[in-house]
Amino acid sequence: MSATITGWSRGSVVAGPDRAALASWTPGPVTALSDRPLPYPDAHAVVDFDVRAELGRRGTSFLDRATSLAVVACRDALADAGLEPDDTNRDRIGVALGTTVGSFKSTSEFSLESKISEKPYLVNPVLFPNTVMNCAAGQAAIRFGLRGVNATVAGGPIGFLIALRYATNALERGYAGAMLVGAAEEFSEHRAWAHALSTTEPKPVSVGEAAVVFVVEASPAGRSPQADVLAVCTGYGPAGGRERALRSCTRRALRAAGVGREEVVAVVTGEADEADESEYQPVTGVLGDRVPRLLPRVYFGDCGAATGGLGVGLLLAGHRGIEPSPAGAALVTGCDDDGAVAVAVIRVVRA
Repeated sequence: MSATITGWSRGSVVAGPDRAALASWTPGPVTALSDRPLPYPDAHAVVDFDVRAELGRRGTSFLDRATSLAVVACRDALADAGLEPDDTNRDRIGVALGTTVGSFKSTSEFSLESKISEKPYLVNPVLFPNTVMNCAAGQAAIRFGLRGVNATVAGGPIGFLIALRYATNALERGYAGAMLVGAAEEFSEHRAWAHALSTTEPKPVSVGEAAVVFVVEASPAGRSPQADVLAVCTGYGPAGGRERALRSCTRRALRAAGVGREEVVAVVTGEADEADESEYQPVTGVLGDRVPRLLPRVYFGDCGAATGGLGVGLLLAGHRGIEPSPAGAALVTGCDDDGAVAVAVIRVVRA
C-alpha cells in the first residue's frame, strides 16, 4: 500500500504547525469561550476563531465549533493541493475524519434541552445534525460538493490514524481517487471538564483544540507530492498488553512499508512530555535505536483524535529540522488507555 499526500491544512487558522506558529503556540486564556466555570483558565484553543469570517454567513449559522473547524481545514487542504472539486471528479473525492465523540458540547446540550424543555420537549430540530458524530465529514462534503466515500471513525487518541488507514484502504481498492483525511476536536467546557476529571496521567496537559486535514491520493496527476503514506497498521493489547501490541504493530507496519529499522529517522508519539516513554520505549525497542522524537501534545495540548494528524503536520513542516527524506522514514504512533494501538509509516517528499 502506498498513497501520497498532496496537500494539507498548512497555515490554517485552526492547524498551522509551521515553524513560526510553533514558536508562539502556548496555552492562553480561554475564559472567553465559556460563560461557565472551567477546570483551568488556560488551554490550547483558537480563541479568535470565527467561522463566518472564514466561510461567510451562508450555511454556517447552525454549525457547531468542531464542524466549523473541520470544514475550514478541509477548505485549506483542498487549496494547498490545488484540487478543485468539479463535475469531472467530485464523485471520486471522499472524506474520512477521526474523532473521539464528535461535538461533546452539542450532544450534551441537545440532550439537556430534551430533559428540561416543556412537553412535548420542544428542542430546536436544526441542531440535531450536530449531535451525530459524522456531522463534520457530512458538512464538509456538502459544502464542497464531494460525493465520494464519506466516513467518520471514533478512535479517541488514534482516531486520525484509523481514518488514515480507512482512507488508504479506500484508495487501494479503487473506491475513491482522492480522500480528505483528518480529525477535529473542539474546545468546550464539556470537553475540558471531561478531560480534567478522567485523565490518569501524572502530569496531565490541558485540553486543546485543532483540526488538521490532508489530501491523500493514490495517483496524483499534476500535483506535487508532499509525503508518501507507506503503511498504516492497527493492533490491540488489552489487560496490560499494550506495549507488546505496539511492538508487534510497529514490526508489521515496517514490514508492510518495506522500510528497514535503520531507515527510520524519527518517531511521533502521543506522550505528554519527554519524561514519559510509555509509547516511545516499545517503538525504539523494535528499532534498536533512540531516534529523535516529536511530541505534538507539548505544542497543542490534548487534541484527542487530531493528535496524530498534528504529528504528521510537524513532519511536513520540518519541525526541529527533522525531515525524513529522501531515504529515511518516520513512524507516527498512537495508543489509548484500553490497549488500542496504531502505527503509520510516513516518508516526506520535498518537491
